[in-house]
Amino acid sequence: MGGLAYDIAHVLGGAMLLCSFLLLTQRRLGGVIWLLAVQGLLLAMAAAWQGYSQGSVHLYASAAIAVAAKAVAIPLALREATRRTGGTGADAGLPTMPALLGGGAMVALAILVALPASAGTSALMREDLAIALSVLLLGLLMMCTRRHALAQAAGLLSMENALMLAAVGAAGMPLVVELSAAGLVLVVAALAGLFGMRMREQVASLDTQALDAHRGDRH
Repeated sequence: MGGLAYDIAHVLGGAMLLCSFLLLTQRRLGGVIWLLAVQGLLLAMAAAWQGYSQGSVHLYASAAIAVAAKAVAIPLALREATRRTGGTGADAGLPTMPALLGGGAMVALAILVALPASAGTSALMREDLAIALSVLLLGLLMMCTRRHALAQAAGLLSMENALMLAAVGAAGMPLVVELSAAGLVLVVAALAGLFGMRMREQVASLDTQALDAHRGDRH
């Protein structure tokens, strides 16, 4: 059973990591939202599997929350915000190859940091932490390389998925922590949609570089 738990947990974590790489290279906002929904569904599956492996009932509740919030509610909210603002593109700030190379560097950094830092824990927990940190750094890279406001919000939401992946992999994590994280991400999604609509009204664009013209004089 231990080997099966290890293998399935890594398949689900690896699939989430693959979604993060695809998010880096996806240029259409509709595709970004779809990939974010898939990543949320994979997170829910990972939480449910950890609940089964650890014999923890509250992880099943976390899985249900992840399905409802991350695989359904948040993608629908982002799609509605996209429809209201009339935006369809999400051009990458970097070409595909540099983005993938940067992503590979982030994964290497995550492994170098996470594995020594988690020495003494189980192999499953150590490698889950490395995967979660990789997803978090890829989400950060996405935020830094995208100019579309809603695509940047998707990067932030991907980072939160990584934090929840790390939380469900840690045995004994209280349910209140995961509920708080889920509530926080719903607030972030709502604020991202509101910001996008206000930005569209004020500067007629969701390209954050358009805000440069509205800054004060820079010396």
